Amino acid sequence: MQGCKAKCRVAALVIISIWIGLAALYDLVTPISNGCIMTYMYPQYIPIASPANVSSSKYGLYLYHEGWKKIDFNEHLKKLNGVPVLFIPGNGGSYKQVRSLAAESNRAYQGGPLERTFYQEASLTLKEGGEELDTSGFGLPNQYISMLDWFAVDLEGEHSAMDGRILEDHTEYVVYAIHRILDQYKDSRDARAREGASVSGSLPKSVILVGHSMGGFVARAVIVHPHLRKLAVETVLTLSSPHQSPPVALQPSLGQYYARVNQEWRKGYEVQTSRTGRYVSDPPLSRIVVVSISGGIHDYQVRTKLESLDGIVPPSHGFLISSTAMKNVWLSMEHQVILWCNQLVVQVSHTLLSLMDPETGQPFSDTQKRLAVFTKMLHSATPHSFNWIRQSLSPQQATPDPIKDGKEVTGSQWHTVSACPSNVRWTNDGLERDLYIQTTTVTVLAMDGRRRWLDIEKLGSNGRSHFILVTNLAPCSGIRLHLWPEKGQSATDLPGSKGVLEVTQKMMHIPSGPAPRQIEPGSQTEQAPPSAVFLLAPGDMRGFRFLTISVASSPAVSGRPPPAASMAVGQFFSPKDGELEFSPKLLLLSAHSPKDMTLNEDHPLALNMSFTISSGLLPVKLSLKTTGCGIKQSALPTEEAGDVEQSRLCKLRCFPPVALAWDATSGLHIFPNLYSEIIVVDSSPALWSSTRGSEKTSVLLLVDPHCSYKVSVAVSVTAAAKRFLLLYYSEIAGFSIAVVFFALMKQAHAWELDSPIPSMLSAVESNLRFPLPFLFLVITPLFIASFISFLTSQPFPPFVSFFLVSIVCYLFANGSIILLILASQLVFYVAAVIHVFFKTRWQLWEGNFCFVFLHWFLNLCSSFLSFKVVRVLRVQLLQFTALVAVMLVCFAHPALGLFILLLSDALSCQLALSCFLTASFRSHAQSKELFDSRNEGYDRAEKFVLRHSDGSNQHSMLDESCSSTPDSARSFGETQLETFHHRHGLLMLHFLATLMFVPSLVAWIQRMGMSQSFPWFVDSALCIGVIFHGICDSKPEFNFFLIPFLGIPGLEVKLSFAYLLAGYYSYLSALALAPYRAFYAMAAIGFISLAFRIIQRQYRKKGDAYFRTQKHSHRH
Repeated sequence: MQGCKAKCRVAALVIISIWIGLAALYDLVTPISNGCIMTYMYPQYIPIASPANVSSSKYGLYLYHEGWKKIDFNEHLKKLNGVPVLFIPGNGGSYKQVRSLAAESNRAYQGGPLERTFYQEASLTLKEGGEELDTSGFGLPNQYISMLDWFAVDLEGEHSAMDGRILEDHTEYVVYAIHRILDQYKDSRDARAREGASVSGSLPKSVILVGHSMGGFVARAVIVHPHLRKLAVETVLTLSSPHQSPPVALQPSLGQYYARVNQEWRKGYEVQTSRTGRYVSDPPLSRIVVVSISGGIHDYQVRTKLESLDGIVPPSHGFLISSTAMKNVWLSMEHQVILWCNQLVVQVSHTLLSLMDPETGQPFSDTQKRLAVFTKMLHSATPHSFNWIRQSLSPQQATPDPIKDGKEVTGSQWHTVSACPSNVRWTNDGLERDLYIQTTTVTVLAMDGRRRWLDIEKLGSNGRSHFILVTNLAPCSGIRLHLWPEKGQSATDLPGSKGVLEVTQKMMHIPSGPAPRQIEPGSQTEQAPPSAVFLLAPGDMRGFRFLTISVASSPAVSGRPPPAASMAVGQFFSPKDGELEFSPKLLLLSAHSPKDMTLNEDHPLALNMSFTISSGLLPVKLSLKTTGCGIKQSALPTEEAGDVEQSRLCKLRCFPPVALAWDATSGLHIFPNLYSEIIVVDSSPALWSSTRGSEKTSVLLLVDPHCSYKVSVAVSVTAAAKRFLLLYYSEIAGFSIAVVFFALMKQAHAWELDSPIPSMLSAVESNLRFPLPFLFLVITPLFIASFISFLTSQPFPPFVSFFLVSIVCYLFANGSIILLILASQLVFYVAAVIHVFFKTRWQLWEGNFCFVFLHWFLNLCSSFLSFKVVRVLRVQLLQFTALVAVMLVCFAHPALGLFILLLSDALSCQLALSCFLTASFRSHAQSKELFDSRNEGYDRAEKFVLRHSDGSNQHSMLDESCSSTPDSARSFGETQLETFHHRHGLLMLHFLATLMFVPSLVAWIQRMGMSQSFPWFVDSALCIGVIFHGICDSKPEFNFFLIPFLGIPGLEVKLSFAYLLAGYYSYLSALALAPYRAFYAMAAIGFISLAFRIIQRQYRKKGDAYFRTQKHSHRH
């Protein structure tokens, strides 16, 4: 690497890479608060015995029992009559992790369904898969029919995320466990019948599967297993489970197993037809419902993108929901916390209990009903897309309810809107108690028992056609909203042909922060945070003239006025008025200097903040500081306003801001009580599989229009670094292999041109030079990826963000490889210097008595090396290394064979570098003494040369490894340096290959002592190809071979071109988030090299020249 510019370029890249890594590490180790409540239980685990003809010594099956009293296990098994649920733990998980779900399910069954609220519920009329799910008349149960019997498999805490063989073993055992559970119910029923006990109900025919982490994928793999009984599983619920690809996609067999299972699922939802296209049967998986729950942004181990069911399960049979958007949860949680977070565990327990058919006591057989239960129990009514605020219902959907005899008829209502229950009734207020609002903003500060009239035609003019309201009052019991065609004192005043429509239950529940504490009864408190949001679009209000907001009255407390802890703020607005767009330039500059804005009083209640770079990649710290609240215009006495600080008064008047952020992957994220918060969504922008719109984030900020704020926006640098590594570590891993391939291409090309082989550092640096070869190596694969998307009719990723982020990932991979090169070079140079130091000092130390034992040991080694077997092994060292490595790959573990290859590369590098330093030292010493000898005479110079020659002969054994017959010391040193550069490049490639199998090796070591099996064929075959590459191309002269292309003279395929294709393939594999596919390129080059060596030897035997000779003969 020559030149100051090149060194500065490399130094800058290394510094930036180190800085990103340290910033990400800092943010990763920073403690976070998830807001979860701990779940408590009294667990007991009842082992389920296996039949005598089944060997299950490796794994186990348990039934959970909640209670602190000791029970008879056999008697308890006889009483099994619930619905079986099987829990499958994940990577390194324990069967005891079922305790939180099982304990809360038991409490939920005893306590009954959750208390019903009158907020809008998630719509059950969903257009999924092109069909409309008709669930009219379907409702959740008033009491639970059957309890859940929770089983769990003990998988010995094995790391299934690291090895495909373990994953397959887990799948086979879970198939057995499902059959054993169903048989246990039959055995229990038969035992009760033999004892004369009453037997009622039907036996369960299916088992509900609940999987955590990799257990969720095992649950799906079980369903497509050929040995599973028909209809044995119909419902699958997964918690933080990767479905698209493994979280650590490094082992080829693991990636292929994932691909095979997912392909079976895609086929399973296709209609079975004959060769002529005639209908044969329904899809095999038509009765399967899968729901995936992700942990959100705090789950660092499995990203939401991997938990998506897109392309695997059609929307008519399942969906993904983030815990941040789940009803009654609204929290993001870590990978393990999702198992015990009480808010989520309670909601999941009630959801599973609601799946039961009252007639059979077993889960609904109808797929649509089961999906409807999951939708209604898990989804909130808050839309998971920002488009809802711009959409308006059609006029046909806004049909008013007729009023007859003063009673509301609720038969013909909106799709998802129903009137409040009949037991929640208020007396109509007189006109003297009504308030007529003349401004576009309406405020409620207390439960005053009044009705507020808003003229839609008047207040909704000038483009303000939307109405939004936030409140902490409960719908129906605290606040009610109606649409009136004309003003009247009561509904009975209107003609029968006209009607009043109640829209109260269009209020959507949102999580509210902690309520302010009241110092004493009746005292003034801070404004309560909003707990609901209500939106009317122009289509909703079409045909109506007035909107009324009725607030219930609150009794006095201790004879004093009610506390002002109730609030409701509504406003007619135009969505365009509150639009704030943050450009990429502004966001990048905000990382250094925050962007400040001022919101004056009477600003829009709803602000649409659009970030052109997704907050999933560049998290934004959003801060709001109250600067004013209209104290002069307030109803507070002047003396009170003067005595109390302005900040305290503003807290009494302004409700805490709320932010609703939407993400294309995980949906809704809500940030209550937002005064200073990092807005981050769990999106995965700028990937090859990303769709249009994923590169942006929309945030709806709800702020009190009576108050003024100073808004500060700044990109969080540490959070951005963490998100970058979490989102793109698979790409970076694949890009790192591509960088090494491109560097090897540079070295092979230099050898083909009869130029000195550059070092790995120089090769990597030269590939970063702009515009060429940087654009050729980096931009070309991106265009190839876009062309592949076009050919396969896949949606194009966002062009600009896809290219820019991919280039940044590639540069970071270059920085990581440069660090690895520098670290390895430092180790080799230290080892070589120590080696040379001892060799040069050996002549001075050999007469010392302390080295007599060392002489004896060296003589012993010489005698050992003189054995014929040892001499043969030394001559055929590469072949012996290959044999040992291949045997370990085939019969032990692929990583062990790669370790042997890596050790061979390291020893060759150290030996070549030691010889280079020795030759350099001798050349320098001889030049110096010969120069001095010119002043002392020719005789002394001759003696000096003879003395050095004798010394060399005396130490022939130590220098045997460096022996050669070069024309000069300089040419020999250059030869050894080129050998070091060449083997160092191979070492980098093989080191990355070995690293990719290290997780699998860790899992293999954990299983030692249990029943072992041979490695998968695909892993062994690919690693054998890598070994052949290391052996066949171990010397620089082996690097040069030419394969005639199509027999055309001059058209030849060189090894440098093969490395280029391998780098491109690794690059595309990284874009596809499948870095394990780079093994295919490594193995392909290895097998091609082996084939060429065989062909080359055959041609040499015939005396033909199949390949062109190289000009580096003077160096070797």
